[in-house]
Amino acid sequence: MIKIGLVLIRHIPLGLRRLFAVGLAEFGYRLSLKHRLIALHNLSLSFPDKKLEEIVKIAKKSYRSFSFVVAEFFDIPYLNKSNLHRWISIEGLDNYKQACTEEKGVLLFGAHFGNWEIGNAALAVMTQPFIFVYRILDSPLLEKVITGVRATYGNISLSKENTMRKMIRLLKNGATINLLIDQNVAWYGGVFVDFFGRQACTTSGLALLASHTEASVLPAFTRRLPNGKYLLEIGKKVEIITSGNREADVLTNTQNFTRIIEKQIRKYPEQWFWVHQRWKTKLCQVKQKKDK
Repeated sequence: MIKIGLVLIRHIPLGLRRLFAVGLAEFGYRLSLKHRLIALHNLSLSFPDKKLEEIVKIAKKSYRSFSFVVAEFFDIPYLNKSNLHRWISIEGLDNYKQACTEEKGVLLFGAHFGNWEIGNAALAVMTQPFIFVYRILDSPLLEKVITGVRATYGNISLSKENTMRKMIRLLKNGATINLLIDQNVAWYGGVFVDFFGRQACTTSGLALLASHTEASVLPAFTRRLPNGKYLLEIGKKVEIITSGNREADVLTNTQNFTRIIEKQIRKYPEQWFWVHQRWKTKLCQVKQKKDK
């Protein structure tokens, strides 16, 4: 039934799907005061120099950007080398291929930015499938649909829960693992680093994986272009700090990764998911718990 549903939706013209999705996004922006305020609050504190009118404009475009991810998702199973150019181009592919030749595994990292799903599909089509680490969705139906679509081009969806040892084994066998590290985590699962001038609890998993395996770490962002197509940009290998002080190194490396993400978002703020409560975990709350 799910496959039939995907096929039926895909037969709706993409332009109409986008139009419908944008309409739902605009409706959602107006309907949910809570989420609208989260986005506006996050943007206001991240860009204190911008006027309210501009903040509102970016928030609305952010909703619109995410609606495109949903509308275009149904075309992903049909991407291949012959039609990929209609959707996306890739810059920095040599950076990734070079990292793969080192045979120590590759760690790609990015954010819920642009259309990361199409970027993942494009990289798998042009090279080889890899492992995408994610949080299991609350809806079993959506979980089945999304992981099923990812599997059509060979990528493996791996739950982030209690999977560190498995990821280390995979990397040591030369696998590529892709992680989105732009979301809030509980205090016991990350470290606090500066993100847009505020302390944000950020997963320490990427830094720990890099130090344990010596895998190459590269940033990868899929940006929407003015013409509606996408550009997957794969950056050069990030230098991993290894001073011998594990705690300090994890903090420094995580800050470096986060700084790269912030730089990308600052360039194109409308393409990031501002509705997420990125700064939900507070450093003061952690100190209070530790003092008890």
